[in-house]
Amino acid sequence: MSNIKQKKGFHEYLRRMIVSLKRKPQTFAMILLVVAFLVYSLNLTHISDSTAKIQGRGMGFSGFVTMLFSLLSFVCFLNAFPHRKKPNILMLVLFFLMMGCIIYCDYFYSQCIVRAITRADHPIIVDQSTQYINQAKGILQTHIILVALSAIFTLLTPIFGKLLRRIDTSLPIEETQNMEAIELTES
Repeated sequence: MSNIKQKKGFHEYLRRMIVSLKRKPQTFAMILLVVAFLVYSLNLTHISDSTAKIQGRGMGFSGFVTMLFSLLSFVCFLNAFPHRKKPNILMLVLFFLMMGCIIYCDYFYSQCIVRAITRADHPIIVDQSTQYINQAKGILQTHIILVALSAIFTLLTPIFGKLLRRIDTSLPIEETQNMEAIELTES
């Protein structure tokens, strides 16, 4: 008996989740944006240590711009999709400009790492004590992919909305077999 209740509870949870996604199809892109921000910010130590070790021109500024635009992109994203209104085009344009800047800054930073490791005079040697440089490069590559996916999912939001609207989430109306059992009281 409890297994049936659990099954119905799961189906109801799934139905409610699909209904909320129908109302806000931009949730997919927002989740990816949050994941991208968390990947970058939770691994900021490796990036900061790499900046301090390599001291390449523009590396600190690149990291700063990436972090700043990662935060500001949330503001633009949330203002681009107001509740029960049409999307704000200006905020979407700003959002995509910030995404482009973030991708460029991450690419620039990773190229600074490559140049520092492969330069002819006094290259940075990555060993056990400087392993964070390789970790920073991997984080930047992952961040680029996640930011690009977030931008793509934002572009595909209208398509997701149309596809989600095709899913039937209405509750089945149970027919009453026993009409005699219903008693109406008069007041």
